[in-house]
Amino acid sequence: MNAPFVAPSRARSPWQHLYGALHAIRWRWYAQRARRLPRPVVSVGNLHWGGSGKTPLVAAIAAHLRDRGLFPAILSRGYRSQGRGVRLVSVGEGPLLGPLVAGDEPVLLAGELPGVAVVVSPERYEGGRHALERLDPAPDVFLLDDGFSHLKLFRDLDLLAFPVEDPYGAGRLFPGGRLREPLQAVARADAVILTGATGSAGEDFARTLRGFDFSGPGFASALRTVAPRLESGQPLPPACRVLVVAAVARPERFVAAVRDQGLEVAGVLTFPDHHDYPDQSLSKIETTWREARAEAVLTTAKDRVKLLGRLETPLAELPIRAEPEPALWRWLDKQLEQQIAALA
Repeated sequence: MNAPFVAPSRARSPWQHLYGALHAIRWRWYAQRARRLPRPVVSVGNLHWGGSGKTPLVAAIAAHLRDRGLFPAILSRGYRSQGRGVRLVSVGEGPLLGPLVAGDEPVLLAGELPGVAVVVSPERYEGGRHALERLDPAPDVFLLDDGFSHLKLFRDLDLLAFPVEDPYGAGRLFPGGRLREPLQAVARADAVILTGATGSAGEDFARTLRGFDFSGPGFASALRTVAPRLESGQPLPPACRVLVVAAVARPERFVAAVRDQGLEVAGVLTFPDHHDYPDQSLSKIETTWREARAEAVLTTAKDRVKLLGRLETPLAELPIRAEPEPALWRWLDKQLEQQIAALA
């Protein structure tokens, strides 16, 4: 994105000020009480309600840590999962649990990241302790997925992801905007990452946040689509006629990515983010697929893990990968080296 970034003013409504003050009180309370794990904890979160490109970013960071010789463990809350307590989703060899028990994003990450452990628990500290006690070898570093507001666990680094299409979330809290915390909360972050952006956009964006007391660096992270593939692993034929199915925060972005692949979109079905796909939803997909005379149902990676083996139609996935700029890796490696040395 080359257009200049223009941050909204700090002054908003009395509601914004009140909500911001309550968040500040909550942060100060937990700052003295957050529990620490004996390994570095890197939080990857956002201020937006979904659609920030956080999950591909978590996968890219976990893969980078693994490839530099560390054994990372992702700590997730398992949003909208039906399981209870601490659940070991992966020891680094693929998912051990299904999406209903563990959540769609943890199962997705477990399937995409060999050599990376995934643990689900509403209390992320308990999940980290479980990983340290049960895994052999024990994790070298923890990735706290969607952890910016999870203040009960102390983190050594806080990374905040912002979508390039709407980085400021209209500067307003929900329901008037897309923010779940005021923009002033960015002052707690160590770095910001602008997803879907390239070049100097991350650095330019970070400069606009100085007025919100943010003092860290900013980085860009491109979002790249991988060639769509069928459930069997075979690539989709060029110009294939597909029914697009998505239960994500920003389905329009996914539909645009499908069209960019040169595929013929026969129809689009959208569901609420993190949809569980009960039987009536499956019937709707199959009926729409037949009526649209599509050759395959094409969905996101997150939705694929919930639809796999549950449809009579051919199922295909359009993977989306995060590609952060090299400067992020240099900065992150340096920060982690310091944290590991301090703990040692």
